[in-house]
Amino acid sequence: MIRSSLLLAGVAFLAAPLSAKPTRFDTARLSQHVQTLGSDAYEGRGVATRAETRTVDYLIEQFRAAGLQPGGDLAGGKRQWTQAVPLFKSDIVGTPQLTLTSGGAAQNLVQGTDIAVRSPMNGQRQISLTNVPLVFVGYGVNAPERGWDDFKGVDVRGKLIVVLVNDPDFEGGECQFGGKAMTYYGRWTYKYAEAARRGAAGVLVVHETDPASYGWNTVKNSNTNTMFDIVRDNPAAEHTAFESWIQRDLAVKIFAASGLNFDQARAAARLKNFQPMPLKATLSANVAATTETMTSKNVVGLLRGKRHPDETIIYSAHWDHLGIGQPDANGDRIYNGAVDNGTGISHIIEQARAFSREPRPDRSIVFLAVTAEEKNLLGSEYYAQHPLYPLGKTVGVLNTDSMGVFGRERDFSIAGTAKLDLLDMLVSQGQRQSRRFTPDPHPESGGFYRSDHFSFAKVGVPAISFKPGLDLVDGGTALGEANAKDYTAKRYHQPDDEWSPSWRFDGLAEDAALLHALGMSLANSRAWPNWSDDSEFRATRDQTGGERGGSAVPRPAPSPSPGERG
Repeated sequence: MIRSSLLLAGVAFLAAPLSAKPTRFDTARLSQHVQTLGSDAYEGRGVATRAETRTVDYLIEQFRAAGLQPGGDLAGGKRQWTQAVPLFKSDIVGTPQLTLTSGGAAQNLVQGTDIAVRSPMNGQRQISLTNVPLVFVGYGVNAPERGWDDFKGVDVRGKLIVVLVNDPDFEGGECQFGGKAMTYYGRWTYKYAEAARRGAAGVLVVHETDPASYGWNTVKNSNTNTMFDIVRDNPAAEHTAFESWIQRDLAVKIFAASGLNFDQARAAARLKNFQPMPLKATLSANVAATTETMTSKNVVGLLRGKRHPDETIIYSAHWDHLGIGQPDANGDRIYNGAVDNGTGISHIIEQARAFSREPRPDRSIVFLAVTAEEKNLLGSEYYAQHPLYPLGKTVGVLNTDSMGVFGRERDFSIAGTAKLDLLDMLVSQGQRQSRRFTPDPHPESGGFYRSDHFSFAKVGVPAISFKPGLDLVDGGTALGEANAKDYTAKRYHQPDDEWSPSWRFDGLAEDAALLHALGMSLANSRAWPNWSDDSEFRATRDQTGGERGGSAVPRPAPSPSPGERG
């Protein structure tokens, strides 16, 4: 638990009085937005498709009806409803030709079955590899501050590196990476970027369900469709030509043909003295792609504060999903994304409606529906790099991504294990609902790095991604965990993420009331929440302290401890 000391004596966090009547949210409205956005008519809300236009129009209509003003780009001195987000788009043309040679035998690899190759993101329109050697580099981590180097001076230029997903502590290791909770070194995005920095020809991430936290269907569906990135001056500095995942069984065969045991190699990779292992295998690839630069849109609504309009609280959620892709076993090709993230978008629409109908707060509230989250948080990253409102005066970000649809919960959570004043405030408000905070039950999944709040954290803005609890009022934790596992296995990033009439939205309504109370308290206070003193984001936030009045800036008073967070 953070113990936040006030920097101005006598200034405390202005929490809503206990007698205040909580704002109520309409479950029918919440359900209707999810049903609409998750319907086949919205075609999975793919970026740069006709469904994007339909989705953006719906959001503008709803924000306007809720009582917001346009909060996006300035044009002719007036705010628009959207922020233009330039993106690089890449699509594979035809069927990738992929041949693995190991143990003297050649095997054609099937896209989506054996391997999931992403359309090239390094600016090229062709991937041409001929008998490129493979080398196993453990988790592919170079972390000097932790005394860890999986490469040990081995030159991987022009080679394909084979890496494990997650980081060395996932199954024990030497506790250099914070234990079970995934660090950023465990994310596949880090591994791709590190490979590019070292001049590798490409990357093969070995998929395993537990360390990835999702099954092969999710990998296939997320990596074999259209790829996007923000427009970069030098995309090859961040991406190799060949970025891919392979099935575990295929990795086992490759290692066996090299005279190695895959499980033993995995165990060796958990140790600091791990040495890279050349594999007796090569890969050839011929992949064609079309590329273009296009513009997607964040949708932005604004409720201007009455006393401190230059200070903002952001409610964020991503509007996009995977669009139309490969058919599932039932022939369904529309990845509806009802939970992910129709629920989060429904929440911020109704949050906007609630704020607009109450007395105008002192600070401004921004409602930000971002694009291309499913393509690696691109809409939020673009906003963080090109903010519409000063980041130094952005009080905090309350993100919602995949909210609960199974009824009321006794608890609530956030993605990851970050420590910050914003979480203390959330816990305090939760206690007013007689609800408890439960730490992320699966920090090993790297949830902190997988949602849009992370883009803001990287630039120092205090940010959390709210998660519904698992302890259901009707059914308890056993049912809550069973529902979560079922969703991950059968619906997450799959066509079956569709609205159901059996879903209950009273839990989402209660979560919305909790987040509303937190946002309203922030909006009517002079509090400036910060990260914990040992947070990697604290220094970046402190650099903008002058915009908030330097060091003499009030922070919230500590709330009663909810227990150890881990």
